[in-house]
Amino acid sequence: GCMAPTDMSSPTMKFALFATLLASASAFIAPAAPKASTSLAAEDMSVGAMQPLGFFDPLGYIDSPEKFERYRAVERKHGRIAMISFAGVIVHNNKWTFDGYLSPSQNLKFSDINEGIGGLFQVPKAGLAQILVVCALVELAWWPASQLDGDYGIRLGKWNNWDRDPDRKIRQQNSELNNGRAAMMGITGNIVGQVVTGQTFAEQAAAGHFSPFGDGQGFF
Repeated sequence: GCMAPTDMSSPTMKFALFATLLASASAFIAPAAPKASTSLAAEDMSVGAMQPLGFFDPLGYIDSPEKFERYRAVERKHGRIAMISFAGVIVHNNKWTFDGYLSPSQNLKFSDINEGIGGLFQVPKAGLAQILVVCALVELAWWPASQLDGDYGIRLGKWNNWDRDPDRKIRQQNSELNNGRAAMMGITGNIVGQVVTGQTFAEQAAAGHFSPFGDGQGFF
């Protein structure tokens, strides 16, 4: 049977929410035009500078080409992670799971894990360690974070053959950044909404309850 739901109001959950917000905050800052002279291509500077805000740097963080490149790489990576995360929300909220056991030694099935953010704390420590090791391999070796352009040579035929269609490259880079920004807001809102209301995204949708006031009655 399924394990008891995790207490979303517990100090552990509140700390996890706070840490998540801090980790994602820097990715919400869209890069501004560098104040110093730069050798970056004009197309690199214009990608992601969408109307109505254009280059958005109200606090003046960007003061060199190097910082611009670094912040853009961070934004892109966080956006990619957030898109995968929100896809995971959809998968888990629909109760799509692997068959069998997550941890045979603890008699823990994949289906025993809660659909919401609380499920993270039901995964055994050894399982979390394995996840971190895989992430480290991706980050350091497979798709190294030190490669700031974020282009790891993945090509899907004509769909993103950028060498032959430069205009498509710019459109797709803009789409990736914008979808990533939306996903960062979406996954943060999803976590906050669940912690405040005690309902997963699917439960909120089924109840028509999308307000953060936590009364569980209707839209508001």
